[in-house]
Amino acid sequence: MKVYTYSEARDKLSSILEESKTEEVVIRRRRGDMYAIVPQPARHRRSPFDVPGLSKGITRQEILDAIHESRERA
Repeated sequence: MKVYTYSEARDKLSSILEESKTEEVVIRRRRGDMYAIVPQPARHRRSPFDVPGLSKGITRQEILDAIHESRERA
């Protein structure tokens, strides 16, 4: 376990965050308060367009016809 002072952590934050991936890192403040840096598991980023499909029994042509019809009214 590596222990850094608040000032050291502030100056070397980027390298300390990388170090926390392989070992426990603790930051100690002047009053004795201690804080552990714990990396979170990486989340898989999804596209906002990655949505589950709907099974409504509508054909592709029916959807296109509905789009064309709505555009003609506008």
